[in-house]
Amino acid sequence: MFRAIRQIIRKEFIQVFRDKRMIAPLFLAPVIQLILFGYAATIDVKNVTLAFVDYDHSQESRAFVTTFTRSGYFELTAALDSASEVDGVIQSGAVQAGIVIPEGFAKKLQGGAISPVQVIVDGTDANSATIIISYIDLVSARYSETIIVQALAGRAAAMPRLEPRIWFNPELKSSFWMVPGVICLILLITTLLLTSMAITREREMGTLEQLIVSPIKPRELIIGKTVPFALIGFFDILLILTAGKIIFDIPIRGSIPFLLGSSFLFILTTLGAGLFISTVSRTQGQAMMTAMFFVMPAMLLAGIFSPIESMPKVIQYVTYLNPLRHFGKIVREILLKGNGPAVLWPELLILLVIGLATFVLSSLRFRKRLE
Repeated sequence: MFRAIRQIIRKEFIQVFRDKRMIAPLFLAPVIQLILFGYAATIDVKNVTLAFVDYDHSQESRAFVTTFTRSGYFELTAALDSASEVDGVIQSGAVQAGIVIPEGFAKKLQGGAISPVQVIVDGTDANSATIIISYIDLVSARYSETIIVQALAGRAAAMPRLEPRIWFNPELKSSFWMVPGVICLILLITTLLLTSMAITREREMGTLEQLIVSPIKPRELIIGKTVPFALIGFFDILLILTAGKIIFDIPIRGSIPFLLGSSFLFILTTLGAGLFISTVSRTQGQAMMTAMFFVMPAMLLAGIFSPIESMPKVIQYVTYLNPLRHFGKIVREILLKGNGPAVLWPELLILLVIGLATFVLSSLRFRKRLE
């Protein structure tokens, strides 16, 4: 049995690496995707373009503007003469936000009164708009704190001082969140597509019938066909982790062997899905198109690019059936928090159940087709 499986695995590796065009998708594409997702798929909002209208022209209003330009979040793009011009620059996309300082701004502050300031934000991208508003609130709070300190100068006054501490990602880098998600996506796509297309390629070339009539047993063929792509998946994980550490300085606080062991449970689901696709596809093109029906919903329902908590309750329950959701959490917990089986055992158990069920059922269907 093991001799037959070993020969099938050897044959599969020869077929994969014989086609030089496969080298780039297998080993170069994951690194390119990591770089693209790490830099482009970011929820950070930086260099917010800002327009100001200052009707007060006072020292206080100029200090207020300076607080924004020195914050590191904003770029002063336009100093306008009237509030009516703000609508135009936002409409054209020249700026993302506008702030209108009213006349009498300094006088009210000096009198201890609240001075309202109008803020106009482009809400086309709701996520960015929310973050921009939070930045404006933060910078305004800093300015208000400065005014209060100046007002209390010369008097003894106790003021609360907050000293926030952020664990696991002190600089709030979105790449720390995105890159582990990219690892999951690349592993999903690579193993799923390779498994389904390898078997349909045998069917296209007419060699699948030769394998069927050979002395090789169906279970030997299934194992021999899936093991090479599992090994390629493990290699891609190590490759992406290395690239993520070098390029994005992603922390690796947990155990790499534990991560690879957890990946095996997830790979069971992707190999099972690949086997299932091979039973409903006649050509490699059909296999690729069918695989997209698995990849897109899995990606959208995994919480990689949008929080699961923001989804409708019904959809949140559906995500529990998505192995990518559980694997994504495992990868992030291992890399960012250093957690192990004691914390992640519920996700590991769910992955084990889904992985075994998917692989066994798909193998039975594939075996039935062979017989």
